[in-house]
Amino acid sequence: MKELRFPLVALNLKVYGEALGEGALRLSKVAEKVAEEFDVGILVAPPLLSLKTIAETVEIPVFSQHVDPYSPGGHTGSVLAEDIKEAGAQGSLLNHSEKRMLLADIGAALDRLRRNGLKSILCTDTVETTRAGAALGPDIIAIEPPELIGTGIPVSKAKPEVVVGAVEAVRRINPGVRVLCGAGISSGDDVAKAIELGAEGVLLASAYVRAREPERVLSEMAEKAVKAWEKRP
Repeated sequence: MKELRFPLVALNLKVYGEALGEGALRLSKVAEKVAEEFDVGILVAPPLLSLKTIAETVEIPVFSQHVDPYSPGGHTGSVLAEDIKEAGAQGSLLNHSEKRMLLADIGAALDRLRRNGLKSILCTDTVETTRAGAALGPDIIAIEPPELIGTGIPVSKAKPEVVVGAVEAVRRINPGVRVLCGAGISSGDDVAKAIELGAEGVLLASAYVRAREPERVLSEMAEKAVKAWEKRP
């Protein structure tokens, strides 16, 4: 399994037009290049139909954007942990604001991932949901207030108390869970601020996927992430 490294820049490619087909491959290769150049953790979560191709091509971790809480069986159209594992994924996002899940389904999906030796990034939107999420024992929690997603207004600046509160809540409830910060992350300074507030990396999408120069944007983020990480107590 490809190692998850911190600080971590998790790139959700969503299903933007720029991330379909060859676009997903191009963006993933750029991410791999930047990860190697700056010696920083980067993972990509490409559109589902590109998952296998990307996993077989790059040497950075590849995640699914979603997994359902089911074991193999009659669940037409579902995304199974067994299937993403077969495709070469190292884990999956869960409960993204664009793919919300019931609490019971989150618990079941986490169990399916664990049973298959896969990692999880559980998305939460408030300090309260972060507490509940931490109790379920995901590998990583990404705190993302949905009203800031895609706005270019980073939660680390607009609502720093949410990041600090989420980090503190996780440390109290389940200190083995790592914490990322998402929503509105669009620059290297945003990444550095998130790490200064206690996050161990970031989750982002449009600022990278839709950038005119994605390599430049990601390189700046990676450089600032490493510098901020080195200053942590």
